[in-house]
Amino acid sequence: MRHRSWVSVLLLLTAATACSSGGATSQDGKTELTIATFNEFGYEELLKEYEAAHPDVKLTQRKTGQGAPHHQNLFTKLGAGSGLADIEAVEEGYLSQVMDKAGQFNDLAEIGPKIEDGRWLKWKTDAATKDGKQIGYGTDIGPLAMCYRKDLFEKAGLPSDPQAVKALFATWDSYFAAGDQFIAKSGGVAWFDSASQVFNAMHNQHELGYFDKSDKLVVDSNPAIKADWTAVTNAVAKGQSAKLVAWSNEWNSGFKAGAFATKTCPSWMLGVIEAQAGPENKGKWAVTDAFPNGGGNWGGSYLTVPKQSKNAKKAAEVAAWLTAPEQQIKAFKAKGTFPSQVKALDDPALLEQVNAYFGDIKAGALFAAQAKKVGAAQYKGPKDGQVQENVFSPALQSVEQGKSADEGWKTAVAEAQKVAK
Repeated sequence: MRHRSWVSVLLLLTAATACSSGGATSQDGKTELTIATFNEFGYEELLKEYEAAHPDVKLTQRKTGQGAPHHQNLFTKLGAGSGLADIEAVEEGYLSQVMDKAGQFNDLAEIGPKIEDGRWLKWKTDAATKDGKQIGYGTDIGPLAMCYRKDLFEKAGLPSDPQAVKALFATWDSYFAAGDQFIAKSGGVAWFDSASQVFNAMHNQHELGYFDKSDKLVVDSNPAIKADWTAVTNAVAKGQSAKLVAWSNEWNSGFKAGAFATKTCPSWMLGVIEAQAGPENKGKWAVTDAFPNGGGNWGGSYLTVPKQSKNAKKAAEVAAWLTAPEQQIKAFKAKGTFPSQVKALDDPALLEQVNAYFGDIKAGALFAAQAKKVGAAQYKGPKDGQVQENVFSPALQSVEQGKSADEGWKTAVAEAQKVAK
């Protein structure tokens, strides 16, 4: 799955067409269940496999091309009280809004089949659990590593071997210090692509997001947020940012043109880089099993069963089966969705997966190790995604465009307070 639900351009897409609720019985007596997904979950063949093993069940997938219209439809149907699929996928960027409406979703620990403890990484399960109720079964994740251009490092006199560069990416201080060294000799090439892409990765490492656990806005009272802002905007002032808006045409072409040397790199970003940088840059990009200040996660989804479903118990059985380790490995092989299940992370099919574009590195093993470095799920309030996407991303872009860091911060605080009301 290529998770882009936090990106503002997707929020401009129109909502998906309304669909009726699932839970009907077909003329041949089969239980009809619907599953609503977005982007690529790798479920096409899995759904056929489930039907073959369960001849009394007919599954229909409602697949939306992008995350934003899928979730717009989800929240519209929640408000209307009808029209949702029996199983609804939820991306982590929207999870806090779903958890705020947890009463409209089934507790999967109650209605679902008994699942062994420890199926998922603990932080993955914790994020979808509220008041002891499990709202979602974890699908994929986006463990973070660092991608970089070997050739650009070499031209700037920096080490380029994946093991040798790890020291540069040990902490955010070392990362930005290496950026200063790079800029001094890069001939105009930037160190990173976008201030917001770096800031978001830094921010997601903290225990709390933009809200505390009582859903009070903490933008102006949490020193960690201001520290991240200062570090990133200082780097912008020193010329480290390419000042590109993520997912824009200019950002896409920046990979091919070599406009920047490093990229915060969740597992799914490898496919984005290969597609945008093109075959002519094969072997120039590398990825290393290091990320500043330890592990992090960016992306991933859950399967939920809304209370609107007329066959919630059977829907939970399907969702549990789809998120079992065996099926997640199959989904990974089909679409590259990185598993969140502990057993899957130790599966040879994952660990032996080689990425030729990035120098034949065992990318599966690399990201499996990175996933295990993530300690806990960050707490996000119901409006956390709005603050990140509609407040901090444009505020950081304004600094890249010439506004002072102090003025940008004041604007971000004021706009976040408006969103939080």
